[in-house]
Amino acid sequence: MVIALFIIVLLVALPVFVIPSRARHAYFFTVTAIEAALLLWLAAGVLGGGGAMVFEGPGWVPGAMPLEVDRLSAFFIVVVSLAAVSAALYSWGYLKPYRETKPPAHISLHLFSFLLLFASIIMVVTARDAYGFLFSWELMSVTSFVLILLDADRKEVRKAALSYLVMMHVGFVFLLVAFTVLSAAAGSASFDALDTYFAARRGIPLFLLFLVGFGMKAGVFPFHTWLPEAHPAAPAHVSAFMSGVMIKTGVYGILRVVSHMGEGLETAGMTLFTVGIVTGLYGAFLAAVQNDIKRLLAYSSIENIGIIFTALGAAAIGYTGGNNLMATCALSGALMHTLNHSFFKSVLFFGAGNVYRTVHTTSLDVLGGLSRRMPFTAGFFLLGVMAISALPPLSGFVSEFLIYYGFFDAVARDAGGLIASICGIVAVSLIGGVVILAFTKLYGVAFLGSPRSGAARGAREADRMSIAGFVIPAAGILVVGLMPAVFIGGFMSLTSEIIGVEYTPELYGYFTGRLWEISLAAAILVALTAALLLLRRWIVRKYPPATSPVWGCGFTTSSHKMQYSGESFSEGLYGISTSLTKNSGGGEVVDKDEIFPTRHSFDLRHKDKVLTLLSEWWVESVRRINKRAVRFNTGKVNHYILYALVFLVLIFILTVTGVI
Repeated sequence: MVIALFIIVLLVALPVFVIPSRARHAYFFTVTAIEAALLLWLAAGVLGGGGAMVFEGPGWVPGAMPLEVDRLSAFFIVVVSLAAVSAALYSWGYLKPYRETKPPAHISLHLFSFLLLFASIIMVVTARDAYGFLFSWELMSVTSFVLILLDADRKEVRKAALSYLVMMHVGFVFLLVAFTVLSAAAGSASFDALDTYFAARRGIPLFLLFLVGFGMKAGVFPFHTWLPEAHPAAPAHVSAFMSGVMIKTGVYGILRVVSHMGEGLETAGMTLFTVGIVTGLYGAFLAAVQNDIKRLLAYSSIENIGIIFTALGAAAIGYTGGNNLMATCALSGALMHTLNHSFFKSVLFFGAGNVYRTVHTTSLDVLGGLSRRMPFTAGFFLLGVMAISALPPLSGFVSEFLIYYGFFDAVARDAGGLIASICGIVAVSLIGGVVILAFTKLYGVAFLGSPRSGAARGAREADRMSIAGFVIPAAGILVVGLMPAVFIGGFMSLTSEIIGVEYTPELYGYFTGRLWEISLAAAILVALTAALLLLRRWIVRKYPPATSPVWGCGFTTSSHKMQYSGESFSEGLYGISTSLTKNSGGGEVVDKDEIFPTRHSFDLRHKDKVLTLLSEWWVESVRRINKRAVRFNTGKVNHYILYALVFLVLIFILTVTGVI
């Protein structure tokens, strides 16, 4: 069925190369929307209690690999489909300038690759055997690589895309080895064979192989290095889809493996818990010191993956320790945060894309005052900032509330997972505090204050299609945040299916009661805020405020130089960040003895040290190999005939000697 679905998608996507330019994007969006609607209908049937659905594929396709949609697959189908429609709608406006400067075939290839990426992720979360899964996994990596290369004429884009491709194939090797070990031991290379494998052994080495392979895609520390390079290089809708959806395939893979584990689940849980805390802290601190919007959002994705992995580990620890409430809270919170992160990260990357289109940069040093010039973008961006900072009454608060609730309940009752709960409370609280600092800096420096450049002063609001792209994820943020009790039953039943926690009406009633209390508090908060705004407007109209000059610290006129920059805002974290980053830049800081400073310029960039240590040498090695391999492409037929003869002689020698 994997091959059959791939062929169908190819046939549906290929017309983007021949359809007239003015109708091409309409066709692309229509196909994406229809595919998403069919998938959502299918997922709704499974999540509604219809049971798993298996698709064997037609008999005319040789080696057809079956697809199965169970509740876990259906949940990820919902996440992927909503994000795909939002990204496709947003790209309609975002790609408009590119359609005027890029060849039509270039744009067609981009749209074609997006359709294949959408389909490949669906195949990843529904394939059960290793062959179909690895085929879909590789297709997902290749198509996303092509999507990153929309601006391939820029050197930094090509470098980031190559780094991403190398890292993904390193992870692919680990997954290939893991499935090979599974096949040799259990007689089958499929997720279902994990039951047989883990029933006979603890299986921690196999789990670690899967963790590295899936962790490379998810962006866990120290395999995160591709994320802060790829996202600034990719178009905004691609960054949103990769960050909001594609990296979650790593979470899906880990859930598949963990759901089959038995005796080794506690060790696996401790490993996930530790990796999650380290990843979350690392991503939060690195995000707080970034001065580029998209790079900051990329490190924020690492931080959110850390929170999800922390919760997954806590669920495993709670389950093995007999604390079902902690397990239910943690895993339900992890799944809900997976959905929520897709919502608010789409909003934030769309906002960053709008800023880039009008100012032609995402550097905080040249932004400022955009809220007056881009009110719709600023409003949606603020919603995303509040949600990702876990502020009530939005969706990010609800998912983190569930995780916290499991931790605090374990501490209060001195139940299983007590030590892990204490560590989790401290770690998630610290992560949350740094995240609020990072996004206060991001929104304040970029959208508030005075413009720092002529480009920022000339900024204009994005087109209607780009604004329309915000609607679905923004609605998701509000609906999940204001009415979480409506969705908790689905998450709890899914949790029960994954780790076997008993799903009882009493437990469901307990959670819905707490969440309806949150909804009531949220409604009161919204009503009070609206009332105060109306009261303020009435007072301002009736009693217009008087205006007068304020003290200007000795300066006769105000200047954008008086306001905080990105560097000064997060200066307090430099003591920690210097051990994590390799700083580069130029200029001289203002000396302490300069009472009336002369003209100074200062530029500082924070480069991840792990990037240099772990991945850059791989990319450089591949670049050098390619450079040498190009020499064999001489364009002379006699040379190619010689290569073929050498290959045949080599095969003959290896056959005679018994090597093959």
